[in-house]
Amino acid sequence: MLITSRLEGEIASAPDRRPRLAAEKRAATFGFSKSLGRFDVFLKSHKLSATIHSMDTKRLDLNLLVTLETLLIERNVTKAAARLHLSQPAVSAQLNRLRQEFDDQLLIPAQRGMTPTAKAMELLDPLRQTLDQVRATLSSHRNFNPAKARLIFAIACTDYLQAAIVKPLVVELRTLAPGVRVAIRNLDLPQLEAQMARGDVDLALMTPQEAPQGLRARHLFDERYVLIGRKKHPRLREGITVAEFAELEQVVVSLEGGGFATPVDSALAALGHKRNVVLSAASFLFVPEIVSRSDFVALVPERLVRDCADKLDVMDCPFPVEGFAVGMVWHERSHGHSGQRWIRETVVSLVAHESSSRARHGYG
Repeated sequence: MLITSRLEGEIASAPDRRPRLAAEKRAATFGFSKSLGRFDVFLKSHKLSATIHSMDTKRLDLNLLVTLETLLIERNVTKAAARLHLSQPAVSAQLNRLRQEFDDQLLIPAQRGMTPTAKAMELLDPLRQTLDQVRATLSSHRNFNPAKARLIFAIACTDYLQAAIVKPLVVELRTLAPGVRVAIRNLDLPQLEAQMARGDVDLALMTPQEAPQGLRARHLFDERYVLIGRKKHPRLREGITVAEFAELEQVVVSLEGGGFATPVDSALAALGHKRNVVLSAASFLFVPEIVSRSDFVALVPERLVRDCADKLDVMDCPFPVEGFAVGMVWHERSHGHSGQRWIRETVVSLVAHESSSRARHGYG
């Protein structure tokens, strides 16, 4: 009985790219040995379809196309081999086969990595679309079982959303899907689309309006800012005036580092006030702790301090402060993956439960 092909392995565990046992790696290398004829339905691109139909598809194994896709993305045999969990000589051998089948060099050695030929660049988009359709079709026929699933799910977000969403998600996953591991990455907006295309990031938690147009997005909730200070703060009270607020020693968060002004200061200036900022932090997670141990105050997203009632007083800001939307963003390539879809729906469920709980208790 043949071991499942690399492509099927990607579907069963995507985006889990954990290394397999050495024996599995060798056995899976050419495991998808059947003709591409059964996949003709997926060959929507006329260019790719014409190219493949002009070749001897009885000798072409689907794994070669997976290798070609990876090589064209990585443009480096060593990196492609690592991503495919194969040895470098195995990938080089497959590249030689691809060159013979396509009658083209496909990738030419360069000073750094490899440079795709014109034909290779022409093939990349239709090739990826074709393989994505195969992946989506295979994935759609598998019933995802959270209790038995084994995969790694990579989430990119800010530290605030790690606390607000990822923390309760991980706790929930340990109960419902103990075999799912979560990898947290810093949100790098300029690189996000490329990271998702490579499978480095599966889901981003962010303001949906900032997402690249080529990605899918779903609104989760609208967040607002609240004013926090330590218990028994000598000058902080409900109904504090704008002038009294401006005089308090305050902490702000500058994600870029070192900034002492935020849009709040512009709003205050319009009211004729300037606040007393004494500390600029690079992380929201640092703020509740320092505020609880000092006479500093801060404006923070409300969900950040939902569990801090024992050490912090939380109240409305004395003047209007614009909040922000939070949503989740993902790539079209992972849209149909049953496991990733289940995790996305779990996030939605957790957020809805949190929102309804807050509404029952009169928050937000």
